[in-house]
Amino acid sequence: MPTAAIKICGISTPATLDAAIRARADHVGFVFFARSPRFVAPPDAASLGARAEGRIGKVGLFVDADDALLAEAVSAAGLTALQLHGSETPERAAQLRTRFGLPVWKALSVTTAEDVARANAYAGAADLVLFDAKTPAGTLPGGMGLSFDWSLVAGWKGPLAWGLAGGLTPGNVAEAVRLTGAPLVDTSSGVESAPGVKDEGLIAAFCSAVRAG
Repeated sequence: MPTAAIKICGISTPATLDAAIRARADHVGFVFFARSPRFVAPPDAASLGARAEGRIGKVGLFVDADDALLAEAVSAAGLTALQLHGSETPERAAQLRTRFGLPVWKALSVTTAEDVARANAYAGAADLVLFDAKTPAGTLPGGMGLSFDWSLVAGWKGPLAWGLAGGLTPGNVAEAVRLTGAPLVDTSSGVESAPGVKDEGLIAAFCSAVRAG
């Protein structure tokens, strides 16, 4: 089975960006959601984007963002994909895909098989769905270290590409890939020493664990 692609989300410093690149992650995520401890404003993301240019994929994470913020972030960081982590509909995903000419990833919160089935509606509108854990009402939409029942997506064969997120750590990611066959894994809090504080050693360990399988 091919090695899963790796995304390290919530990168906000040059040192942790470099750590992700050294560890041969495929993508980093920049969070453009002000309530998150991993938030980066577009002007700050510009220097990170320039540092990453040509070295790693740059995914911008947005939560029900307006077009103005999206345009500012895409321009500042030179994003290579848009990740929608709010209540964005298939119509909204398709609109943004057309407007910005970038791949669109749609995160879906999962607790039941019905949640997984929602992915089918995004066929033709998004390029990838990211199955993530559902967080409690009133909390952040991700990055809380929660996981879900991986059997719900084991071997998922849907109409578009997919990835797995939610509570993935260096200690469990190999098992997660083995059980689900996920072609992409995404971690944020799983490689942090405190909320929003990425740990370079944990980033390296996570990437090594994925490849060791």
